[in-house]
Amino acid sequence: MQLFYNPNLNSGASEVVFDKKESGHIIRVLRKVIGDKLLITNGKGFLFEAEIINANPNKCKAEIITETYHKSDDFHLHIAVAPTKSNNRFEWFLEKATELGIDQITPIICERSERRRVKLNRFERVIESAMKQSLQYYLPKLEAPQSFSEFIKQDLPGDKFIAHCDDDENVFLHQQLIPKTQVTILIGPEGDFSPTEIQMAEKAGFKPTNLGNNRLRTETAAIAACHHVYLVNQ
Repeated sequence: MQLFYNPNLNSGASEVVFDKKESGHIIRVLRKVIGDKLLITNGKGFLFEAEIINANPNKCKAEIITETYHKSDDFHLHIAVAPTKSNNRFEWFLEKATELGIDQITPIICERSERRRVKLNRFERVIESAMKQSLQYYLPKLEAPQSFSEFIKQDLPGDKFIAHCDDDENVFLHQQLIPKTQVTILIGPEGDFSPTEIQMAEKAGFKPTNLGNNRLRTETAAIAACHHVYLVNQ
């Protein structure tokens, strides 16, 4: 099964037209012809089956045959994470988190952040590719980068946690999670959050939590947090 993505495709549409890049991939690379079937999602829960009616490699057109809506999970996971110094490591996190079914990601800039600028367009392509590869019908929302102090001031729904290494007595995350709820988890940079940031977060209602006994890299910690939430909700 191969899944295509078109964010402009809405419920009730009768046909879909692909842009030049996707059309070239469908017709030239995959060698699809008139009459071939395609499976398409709009990243909003819909799966469309369509039949190619114009095999133009610059403007492929397909007629919608069926549409199916897939209800989202009963929980919502938002990870706010400091971008890593290596883009490759952060992209690895984005890919794996998308495969696990994350809903929302916010890059946060902290006192000890090694990277303070991010390329959202590049990261969005990684997320889109991972969504299609893992056959999911919801595209995770990638937010614009925010400073740590700005982020924690928001009125965030559900439970809020900050994972840090400053206190070995922190309760493990899986012991604090409640199934079928909204969760926001803060993951810091290499070197962890500063003591000031930890105090600020806890004052803002974030509960301290522990992801395990080992010291984890930023991207590993973020994936571990995703996995904790995923397992609790199975």
